[in-house]
Amino acid sequence: MFGIGALSHATGCPIDTIRYYEKLGLLEKPFRSEGGHRLYNSVHQKRLSFILKTRGLGFNLERTREMLSLAENTERSCADALALVNNNLCEVSEKIVELQRIQKALEQMAKDCQCCCPGARAPECTIVDALSNLKN
Repeated sequence: MFGIGALSHATGCPIDTIRYYEKLGLLEKPFRSEGGHRLYNSVHQKRLSFILKTRGLGFNLERTREMLSLAENTERSCADALALVNNNLCEVSEKIVELQRIQKALEQMAKDCQCCCPGARAPECTIVDALSNLKN
């Protein structure tokens, strides 16, 4: 048994996030010492590591909860896990396309500034102008 600080250190997860996952029910409430301190065990550490891995792969809280359910339910199929991964993969692909669009816009702003207004005052900068005229 170990405290929340040790769990945080072992997993790299901030203490506030551990408490948040407990509040959401993703992480089981730990045992409490007589003094009221949280006491965790290796099961908590393993589950928290699982949660952190799913979140690190872009799974939202709902899908993380679903993946936890799959990991604990012998009646569920591998196909269920594959469906969750494929759904997440589609969302990641959409985000990549959006980030590439943002990257191109920023690259164009930088190029325009380097070509057209080096040394100009900020209000006359092509970047400021582009941001002022950008359509949402």
